[in-house]
Amino acid sequence: MKVIAFNGSARKDGNTAVMVRKAFEPLEAAGVETELVQLAGETVRGCRACGTCFKNKDARCIWDDDIANDCIAKMVAADGIILASPVYFSDVTAEMKALIERAGYVAMANDSLLRRKLGAGVVAVRRAGGIHTFDTLNHFFLISEMLVVGSTYWNIGIGRKKGEVAEDSEGMATMEHLGENMAWALDRLARQPSED
Repeated sequence: MKVIAFNGSARKDGNTAVMVRKAFEPLEAAGVETELVQLAGETVRGCRACGTCFKNKDARCIWDDDIANDCIAKMVAADGIILASPVYFSDVTAEMKALIERAGYVAMANDSLLRRKLGAGVVAVRRAGGIHTFDTLNHFFLISEMLVVGSTYWNIGIGRKKGEVAEDSEGMATMEHLGENMAWALDRLARQPSED
């Protein structure tokens, strides 16, 4: 079993990455493979509305000039997907939004490629906009027919300076419980016979 996380922050190894790594701890303890893809420094372009993915149906976007297709392939290969973003002007970062657009359309064009995978959104916030950002991430999971994993609170951590989110004890506990819940759900799903 594998969980892939995408960190939409422009700041590599910042607060958003700290939160994801905290969620990874119980997953790794349960024997789940984890991988963190950081979008910082990478180019991810938004959907160009060409519709070619609906014609080709090859689980790829025709535009191959950025990392979107690599990210989509990683999503398809994983059992669980974490989308993580800091709050930028009360929403996800532009890179995360572009990834959601591209992965979402390719998944829809290919008979719901992400159907019944586990999904969880993670948000790092300084002050406000966290719930809206969390909703944006969850909307991707829901329209993709994924199963959303929750925690003991919304998956939001508070911090501004790099690493400051680690001081948010409730946020860190929420991440730990998120990882525990995701590991539990992966285990239960693995025990069920496939109906596909």
